Amino acid sequence: MIPEALTFKDVLLTPRRSPIASRGQVDTTGRFSRKIQLKVPLVSANMDTVTEAEMAIAMARLGGLGIVHRFLSIAEEVAEVAKVKRAESVVIEDPYTLGPDATVGEAQRMMEDREVGGLLIVDRGGKLIGVVTERDVRFEERESRRVSEVMTRKLIVGTPGMGEAAARALLAKHKLEKLPLVDKRGGLAGLITAKDILKRRRFPDASKDSKGRLLVGAAIGVVGDYLERAQALHDAGADVLVLDVAHGHADHVIKAVRALKRQKRSFELVAGNVATFEGARDLAAAGADAIKVGVGPGATCSTRVVTGSGVPQLSAVMDAARITKLRGVPICADGGIRDSGDITKALAGGASSIMIGSLLAGTDESPGWTIVRGGMKYKVYRGMASLGATMGRRKKENSRLDDVSEVVPEGVESTVPYRGAAAEVVHQLAGGLRSGMSYSGAKDLKSFWKNAKFVRITGAGWTESMPAKGVISG
Repeated sequence: MIPEALTFKDVLLTPRRSPIASRGQVDTTGRFSRKIQLKVPLVSANMDTVTEAEMAIAMARLGGLGIVHRFLSIAEEVAEVAKVKRAESVVIEDPYTLGPDATVGEAQRMMEDREVGGLLIVDRGGKLIGVVTERDVRFEERESRRVSEVMTRKLIVGTPGMGEAAARALLAKHKLEKLPLVDKRGGLAGLITAKDILKRRRFPDASKDSKGRLLVGAAIGVVGDYLERAQALHDAGADVLVLDVAHGHADHVIKAVRALKRQKRSFELVAGNVATFEGARDLAAAGADAIKVGVGPGATCSTRVVTGSGVPQLSAVMDAARITKLRGVPICADGGIRDSGDITKALAGGASSIMIGSLLAGTDESPGWTIVRGGMKYKVYRGMASLGATMGRRKKENSRLDDVSEVVPEGVESTVPYRGAAAEVVHQLAGGLRSGMSYSGAKDLKSFWKNAKFVRITGAGWTESMPAKGVISG
């Protein structure tokens, strides 16, 4: 017997009696891994045209998470993770510093490279003696001049351990942008910035670690330098590592999961991709803290066509999600998401979080190239198994490749319409999810799993679900 499998467009959720008067009453919190909870359970894909530091920062501030792709050198990927961890914090424990004998030119270049507006000047003993800001060096023509000649010496400082309210009061009273923290001996102990305090108010649902820094994930492979890369990313502050493998139910992937978990580091480990309960079960048994589900459903993925392998995504999610009930290991539905209704169905089917690529690839924060065609703006989006991505990866890995014909792509390169800021896309998707959960009478994900009921539909049923062509909306 050949079982039947379904995808998102094959079903609808049956509306249920609901006690919810407003979608604002719905809590969408879901888990990306055992320990990482997201108030908005959306994760930007670890693709080179989707997620680097800028996207990861935006996603974390919105209550989601970004996974930095691995098609970078170890140093480059570490730098992207470090940018996210430094984007905001309750206290910046290791602010950027220079010595008093550094030149104005060095200060200018350091501020530009680190994307900061000021540097703290310390002596050889670590004692704070001044501050140099962009304003101090902006019009300075003598780059060889020492920073000690242009820095501000009279400083307002705070003390280690001071609360946010006290810091905010000092910043407001003296109209400051930065408040260095100095210990009893005059040593620099940290930095609080006005920008970070304002960001905490602006983004109350932000995904943060225990130190108030934004959460960030990073992708690694399962061969070559993956252990070294994992160590470096852990040291840089990555909160979760994601194994980036097309077929995760494989012996070498299970072996890699075990090797990584033996390191006993503090990061969470997400493994995948799989499309069956057996795949989820074996990765969970190896020690994975979450399972990524999806083989071939992505907008730029051609795995199913090239290899003949895969499982329609809704059935894959519902099958693999049994591991969440059995072992408490959450699953992330990766791929096949075309709209907020698909997100709602994937979560109803048992997923705890959703990974999205194409819907974010057209935003300002994605690293893809921007092009203009016929007066319309687009951004490049490509699958990580496409020809271009595969060739680029092999070049970075110094893999031997005598002939392009040796490559068998399982993805394509395409373009997606420009969509503006990532926040606009995420707000629309999260709003649709809240509405969808309210239709099932669910105030949270746990009750959604209990209440959700699917009904299968025909092609005509899906056509009926769509707005009629020619109807003017307004």
